[in-house]
Amino acid sequence: MTSPVNTPVVLLGGGAREHALAWKLTRDGATVHVLPGNGGIPNSHPDISATDFPAIQAFCEAHDVKLLVVGPEAPLAAGVADFFAGSDIRVFGPSRAGAVLESSKVWSKEFMRRHGVATAQAWQYRSDRMSQARAKAAELGGQVVVKYDGLAAGKGVYVCSSVEEAEAALTDLQAQHTGWFSFLLEEKLIGPEISIIGITDGNRIRLLAPSQDHKQLLAGDQGPNTGGMGAYCPVPFCDDNVLAAIRRDIIDPTLQGIQHEQFSFKGFLYFGIMLTPEGPKLLEYNTRLGDPEAEVLLPALESSLLELIEATLDGTLARTTVRQRPGCYLGVVLASGGYPAAQFPTGFPITGIDQLPPGILAFHGATRRQGGQLVTSGGRVLVLVGHGQDLEEAVAQVYREAGRVQFQDVYIRPDIGQRPEPTVVFSEVR
Repeated sequence: MTSPVNTPVVLLGGGAREHALAWKLTRDGATVHVLPGNGGIPNSHPDISATDFPAIQAFCEAHDVKLLVVGPEAPLAAGVADFFAGSDIRVFGPSRAGAVLESSKVWSKEFMRRHGVATAQAWQYRSDRMSQARAKAAELGGQVVVKYDGLAAGKGVYVCSSVEEAEAALTDLQAQHTGWFSFLLEEKLIGPEISIIGITDGNRIRLLAPSQDHKQLLAGDQGPNTGGMGAYCPVPFCDDNVLAAIRRDIIDPTLQGIQHEQFSFKGFLYFGIMLTPEGPKLLEYNTRLGDPEAEVLLPALESSLLELIEATLDGTLARTTVRQRPGCYLGVVLASGGYPAAQFPTGFPITGIDQLPPGILAFHGATRRQGGQLVTSGGRVLVLVGHGQDLEEAVAQVYREAGRVQFQDVYIRPDIGQRPEPTVVFSEVR
């Protein structure tokens, strides 16, 4: 299948993930309009929100766009696919019912249980039962993960290692959210984490390369959780045996569950997985590309993403294959000082992007134009991506060049892609 050159596409979102999507789709032959985009993404339209569906529809009609690709979670949870259902504008992204796999941690955990997906034990609580949650956390010795039920931009999860940390997490959760809300206490699993992301029509799935995110702010996986400080792909220890166990215990039961529950799912599906001694366990679903995983996965993808998207929507995904480029890709986030706190200063001029060598990609996450000057506008400002024959070479390339880009209080986690490689051995067969 070959897509026509200059296929018009509207891409929703405005972060580094969307910049990487726009970059890849453009290379595949699309003319991409990004709503709202940001200061560094070509063809951005900052006056149109990614959740203003009537304005998006009017834009598509004015520009003869028949394909809408969704980047972030908010438009999916708000029902963008449902809004355009029955129109001649096709949406690559799940229905609102499918998006609940991400938008509700409680519902997705129940889905996993119903369909036999390997996952951690968990206990559901409401904000008016906080004392019961504190008692359960103490019973488990504080070895718990606290998960806010709804969308929280990657910051609704607290990984605790003591009763004191669990108490602090529950206190912070209560401070962050007013009124009634639900949350989970989950048993804390041990093992390396990986991200498996595929393109699915709800029946079949085509997997991208395994990748690994680095959530904590500081070196050595210390400090608070963030939206992600960097990623790399592929993952050397995620071999065929590991992938076979993941497919058997997690991916296949998930697809069977989607088919059983009969909600429409045509889009990216993300599996956040921990490789425990007992086998792979699913931590969470995302119903879109991960960020910053997208920034390494898309440069690594040799196949046409546009053709894979069109095959998904046409019902011909079974006839496609996914080809990956050789070598390793590594992305490092350049963040604002103070991130991931709720408030930190922005508006600082950014310099040096034009000094990066051709081998380094710069995806804009939180930038805007101010009087012709590119300035910071959020926490994860840029993602710099490099390529090497192996992971060590990719690490060296990106960190060698990252210092060229400067803005006030820039912060770069110094050890992306440098964790000791684990030995993955499953002691039991599920």
